[in-house]
Amino acid sequence: MTYCVALKLNAGLVFASDSRTNAGVDQIASFKKMRTFRNPGDRVIVILSSGNLSVTQNATNLVEQQGRQADKSNIWNVPSMFDVAGLLGGCLREVTHRDRPHLQASNIDVGATFIVGGQIAGEAPRLFMVYSEGNFIEASDNTPFFQIGETKYGKPIIDRMIRPETSLNEAIKCVLVSFDSTMRSNVSVGMPIDIICYDTNSLELGTEQSLAEGDEYFSQISSLWSEGLRGVFASLPEPHWVCPAVHDPSTDISPPITEPPIS
Repeated sequence: MTYCVALKLNAGLVFASDSRTNAGVDQIASFKKMRTFRNPGDRVIVILSSGNLSVTQNATNLVEQQGRQADKSNIWNVPSMFDVAGLLGGCLREVTHRDRPHLQASNIDVGATFIVGGQIAGEAPRLFMVYSEGNFIEASDNTPFFQIGETKYGKPIIDRMIRPETSLNEAIKCVLVSFDSTMRSNVSVGMPIDIICYDTNSLELGTEQSLAEGDEYFSQISSLWSEGLRGVFASLPEPHWVCPAVHDPSTDISPPITEPPIS
């Protein structure tokens, strides 16, 4: 399992992926799931992958191989990110069609999904999710993010916080909280976390960060988020219709009980 997330904001794009791959509790390894393509001043493209590792690696390697064939449409010469998503979908479809019979014969899941985003000179930044079948959809202002892999634990914070006008710094914090929530609930997602940002119209990728186990900043985010949640939870009003308030004798105003007179 894996977890990848990408955000499309007015300020730019944010991409993040974990690095854990496992085929059982005693077969855990780390593989990078982020691939970048950059030609400063012309285009920057980031691909995140989830699913069968051999399928995703072969598909991205095929994209790279096609890029060396200058006489054909490839990732370096197509005019739009829509075309890039189409190329990636085609490569995924080709690899899946080739390998599916052999993998399914051994009961191996061939499912694979990609997020691909970036900017090509002449158009705005764009973000796509490519499905196993090779078809794809594009992020919009109403849904300015995509997740693949183990998505359910990290989605609530993104749903609540991310809007097109969110700044890149705020988006990075939100993404890291999303990863922290996911890793607390699913051990198949783990560090290092690879994260990279892109500023709109810069046509140059920022520095890629790899947050390893014990990273000081990620640990601080995790700790402060947990403390903040506990504090907010404690401040929520009590559901008095379920559990009546505990009786406090000090608030009683009934008259004291006196002994009856002796006759």
